[in-house]
Parts: sequence; structure tokens; C-alpha cells
Amino acid sequence: MTDGYDSEFLATAVPMPTPGRESRQLDYPRFSVLLDPDRRLAAVTAVNIDGAQLRDLAREGEWRLDPRIDADEQTGADVYARNDLDRGHLVRRRDPGWGDAAAARAAMEATFFYPNAAPQAAGFNQSKDLWLGLEDHVLAYAETTDQRLSVFTAPVPADDDPPYRGIRIPLRFWKVAAWQDPTGLRATGFVLDQTELVDTSEGLLAAPPLGAFRTFQAPISDIAGIAGVEFGPLIAADVLRGEKARAEGWRPLGASGDIVL
Repeated sequence: MTDGYDSEFLATAVPMPTPGRESRQLDYPRFSVLLDPDRRLAAVTAVNIDGAQLRDLAREGEWRLDPRIDADEQTGADVYARNDLDRGHLVRRRDPGWGDAAAARAAMEATFFYPNAAPQAAGFNQSKDLWLGLEDHVLAYAETTDQRLSVFTAPVPADDDPPYRGIRIPLRFWKVAAWQDPTGLRATGFVLDQTELVDTSEGLLAAPPLGAFRTFQAPISDIAGIAGVEFGPLIAADVLRGEKARAEGWRPLGASGDIVL
């Protein structure tokens, strides 16, 4: 079951965002990954979420390489060994886990392929208030309509990302969520920064006391610029396109209640 991301999932068609660099498309149940073979990490991930049919199933799955592409184009287990790096899900385990139990379980297990992982400092990856909670907050808001979301996530590639074991550790990540409301397509974007949690100067990744991560709600047009990704209709659908929102710029988030929707 590798149907991949469905661009017609919402009432308004939302094509998968496209990076301005070479990528390999890998389709999984209800989500897709555009893998950057040079960085060995995802350039874009895209998932369809049906909030009305989400299932709460036990965590199952073991991280593994995707056999459809060469191992040297993926970031595998060696990068995460003997350090404080987590294998951070880009498409969250529960996001494609909806519908009948068998289909939901298969989709959840597919999120454990390494192209869907990115190195994240443990405190960053495990925060339920922001990194893990962003989609939950937007999904709760969307419950007044059709309870469906399309969500896109990936690292922000930067030349100054620190080298580590043959890859570069991304210091920032972006996430864009899209949904339909009575006025049409709506979307919002976030940038999450783990710079203060990452130190590879001694050849190891350090945890606190280096500091904490920061989360921002940011214009999708800004995310397009820093990530090198084309977002199509999502830029026009951005909830931060208003004059007041543009004047405020990037909004630092301390809790989910700070998010503008």
C-alpha cells in the first residue's frame, strides 16, 4: 500500500510542494517523501490526515532503510548511535493512521523508514507543547469543518549546518499545515530552531545545558525562501497574509495558544 500523498484530499487541490533541487520521490501509505540524495534527508514530506478517522494504536515499528534507494542516499542508524540525537519523525507516526485498523497500522509502521527521519536533539523532538503539538492544535481548530489536514514538514537546508558523521545536522525545520474552512483553503507555517541544542565541535552531539529550542509562526512565503521550496497555492492561503500579520513578522511561540489561525 504505497498510494502516497493525495493532492485532491482537501476540497481545494494542493499539489505537493517541490524543492528547487534534485530529489527522489518515495510514496508510502497516505504520505510521500521527496528525499534529497545529497543531504541524505528529506527535502519535503507530505501527509494527508483525516481527523475524524484517526486511530490510537499501540506504537509498532522499527527504524529501517528504504530498500528502493541506495543506503548511501539515506541517513541511517550510524548517525544516531552513542549520542543525544533522536530519530525525529517528520511525518508523525499517528498522522497517516486513520481508517480501518489494518490500513492505519500499516501506514503508521511505514513512518519508520529512515527517509522520514531527521536528527533532532532529544529535548526538541520530545516537546509535546510545540513540536509535537502544532498539528494537534491546528487539527482541533479544523474540527469545525471537515477535520482534514494536509501537512508538509522538512529540515531547512543551510550551508552552516554542522557536519557530523557524513551528513549535516539541520538546525532548523519547517512545517506547513493546510485545511479547508467555509471561506476556502487556509494554511499556516512554522519554523522550529534547535540551534542552541546542537554542538558538534567535539565530534559528539550535546544535550542541555546548551539551551532550548525556539518555535515561530512564520509567513509561508518566508519559509519558501529559506527552504528553497515552491508552495503553490499555500502562499495565497496563508493566515498571516494580512497587513497586520505581515507587520508583526515571525511570531515567537511559547505555547499553542499563541498560534494565529
